[in-house]
Amino acid sequence: MNARRRAVLAAGAAGAAALATGCGSSGGDGGGDGGSPPPPDDGAELARTADVPVGGGTVLKERKVVVTQPTEGEFKAFSAVCTHASCLVSTVSDGSIACPCHGSRFSITDAAVEAGPATRPLPAVRISVSGGAIRRA
Repeated sequence: MNARRRAVLAAGAAGAAALATGCGSSGGDGGGDGGSPPPPDDGAELARTADVPVGGGTVLKERKVVVTQPTEGEFKAFSAVCTHASCLVSTVSDGSIACPCHGSRFSITDAAVEAGPATRPLPAVRISVSGGAIRRA
């Protein structure tokens, strides 16, 4: 193999490596790859019950968790990483958790897919509720 061909191949490999590195987690900005599901941080407070509206929810981008309150006093938590393309979900309204990237919607009750392209529900996150605090269990 001649020197010029080796240089071209080396440059191509370096470019591919840079591209792969650039396609990693976006840091949870809701526009792009949300990365892997949240790491376990058992016992960590996720939210206060007063901050989660009845019939709605709160997206905790930095924790990659969405906490919902389908009915008064019933709290649920799910991964905020969409099962379609790993974007972070962005909003909770009208009984649904919405992903901004491709329009997937999930139920606030059980994270079941209400609208695709996602085909799998958001994974559940175990929580406990005590004294107004919602904590990872």
